[in-house]
Amino acid sequence: MIVFGEIAADFAARFGRPPRVFRAPGRVNLIGEHTDYNDGFVMPAALEHATAVAIAPRADRTIVVHSRRNGETATLDLDAGPIVPRRDWTDYVFGVARMLEEAGHRLTGCDLTLTSTVPIGSGLSSSAALEVATVRALAAVSGLEIGKIEAAKIGQKAENEHVGMRCGIMDQYAASCGVAGHALLIDCRSLEARPVAIDPGSRIVIANSMVHHVLAGGGEYNARRASCEAGVRLLAPVLGHPVTALRDVTIAELEAHRGLFDDETYRRCRHIVTENDRVLAAEAAAEVGDVARFGALMDASHVSMRDDFEISCAEVDVMVDLARALPGVHGARMTGGGFGGCTVSLVAVEAVEAFAATLKTAYRAATGITCDVFACAPGAGAGEIHEGEPA
Repeated sequence: MIVFGEIAADFAARFGRPPRVFRAPGRVNLIGEHTDYNDGFVMPAALEHATAVAIAPRADRTIVVHSRRNGETATLDLDAGPIVPRRDWTDYVFGVARMLEEAGHRLTGCDLTLTSTVPIGSGLSSSAALEVATVRALAAVSGLEIGKIEAAKIGQKAENEHVGMRCGIMDQYAASCGVAGHALLIDCRSLEARPVAIDPGSRIVIANSMVHHVLAGGGEYNARRASCEAGVRLLAPVLGHPVTALRDVTIAELEAHRGLFDDETYRRCRHIVTENDRVLAAEAAAEVGDVARFGALMDASHVSMRDDFEISCAEVDVMVDLARALPGVHGARMTGGGFGGCTVSLVAVEAVEAFAATLKTAYRAATGITCDVFACAPGAGAGEIHEGEPA
């Protein structure tokens, strides 16, 4: 839990004046993986775990940022020329500053401290939480009016162009626009979203495999995106309608033109096309309270990520298989960009405590790794917090 008083006191001790504090949550994706940069559909939920940015303006145009997680401090002079990547944690903060300045927003110099309860490298989008919280903080002290969706776009742009990760907009959108008690069905082409109520008899349970991926810099993640773009280039000339992303392709069309593809590109595209269908089917199941159907779609999503998109790993597969076998589990899947990180399960309320204890024991027996397991309720998106408010 992020405590306002602790954050404010730490900032005041370091910089000698009281701050304003802004937070943005991590997110868990219930279904719809790697579909966002294909103009498709996703269903994330904002978490209670969050990143907080404490901030106060300075008289000059210097940004001084201190990370409470690693104890490091860094400085950026906004008037010293182009803002270039440093290839470390500061890129998520200074990249946001760069994108705001390049968009024509003149920033005020400021002091910042960063606090986070979002596990790094776990697939819960610690980077997007930091980016969106930073957008909110920098905009506020600079007197800028930045809307929720615009804040998400700026965070995504910072990650794409400054950090070098070609992510879609899902993570930043969920961090900025999350709705308490609901997941969001996001159309990543129109950027419209609908709240999806979570079954009141179920809980979202996240388990951290403790196998941490490193996606910044791009390799495997960007390779998957390149495969999707290759699929679009192959299909666009032969289908009788406009195709600008795999969102525009049906499974029947993909199968009819399978001969155009090598096996790897075909399987990458099949995951995206079928995953979009699964997200829409999951929304329909949620609307009528069909948790068994919702869970089956989560299960099918994991199989597709494992076999077609190949973004899982042995430890995560073990964790998903163990989770699926436990009483009260409706469905389980990997969540996040892949290559480690967390799983998400939809579990009946009455089974959550036993599920968590049993999964921890079974996963340790199978892998030798002690994992973290926690139930959560979907939280709200980014905003300012004040003394006495939960964060």
